[in-house]
Amino acid sequence: MKIENDIAAVVTGGASGLGSAVAAALCAAGAKVTLIDRDAEKGAARAAELGALFAQADVTDADSVAEALNTARAAHGQERICVNCAGIAPAAKTVGRNGVHDLGLFQTVINVNLVGSFNVASQSAAGMVAAGIDADCTGVIINTASIAAFEGQIGQVAYAASKGGIVGLTLPMARDLARDKIRVMAIAPGIFGTPMVTSMTQELQDALAQGIPNPARLGDPEEFAALAMHIIENDFLNGSVIRLDGAARLAPR
Repeated sequence: MKIENDIAAVVTGGASGLGSAVAAALCAAGAKVTLIDRDAEKGAARAAELGALFAQADVTDADSVAEALNTARAAHGQERICVNCAGIAPAAKTVGRNGVHDLGLFQTVINVNLVGSFNVASQSAAGMVAAGIDADCTGVIINTASIAAFEGQIGQVAYAASKGGIVGLTLPMARDLARDKIRVMAIAPGIFGTPMVTSMTQELQDALAQGIPNPARLGDPEEFAALAMHIIENDFLNGSVIRLDGAARLAPR
C-alpha cells in the first residue's frame, strides 16, 4: 500500500499525543485524514492546523463511531487506513489504602482502551469490505497496545489488562480479515513524551528517561508515527505486535 492523495485515513485520539503525530505524518504524505476524538475543541483545532477533517465521537459508543465514520466517508470516501490511539491510563491498585479497586473505573478503562479500539476497528473493517476495493491490500488497521501489556506496573492492573486485550486480538482479527486483504497490526509503545508524561515534573520525566537503556530519553511521538507509516506501506507486516520502547522493561513501580 502506498500513501497517496486519494487514500483516506481515520485516526482516533487524534487531538493530541501519539494520534496527533500519526495524523500529521499522514497529512504530510498526502492522505485525506479525519481526526476522531472526544474533545471537540482540541480536535477541531488540531484538524484545522493540519488541514484535516474532524469528527467528534465516543469510541465506546457504536452509534457515535458510526456517525463519525459516515462523516469521514462523506468527505473523503471509504478509509483504507485506521489507526486507533484513543486511550486513558488512570492508576489504582487491586486493593489500595482506600479499599478494593473501583469496578466502574476498571470497566471504563477496558471500555475506552480495548472495547473502543475494537469498536472503531471492526466498523472500519466492515466499511472496507463493503467498498469492494480491488487492491493487493484493501486496508490497514493499527491499534495501540503498550509495553504495560507485558510488564504492567503496580497500579496498572486495569490499563495493563486493556492493553493485553489489544495484544490478544491482533492475530485473530488479522486472520478474520485476511480473506478481505485487510491487515491488522499493533504497536506497543514504551514511555513517550505525550501530554500524559510531559505534564509531570521535569525531575520525574528525567527519572523515567534514565530507565530507558538506549536511547536514554523519552520516545518522540514522531517515532511512533514513523513506525505506523512503515506498517502501512509494508504489506508483509500483519498479525503482529511491535514493541517501540528503546529496550525498556518496566519495573514493578
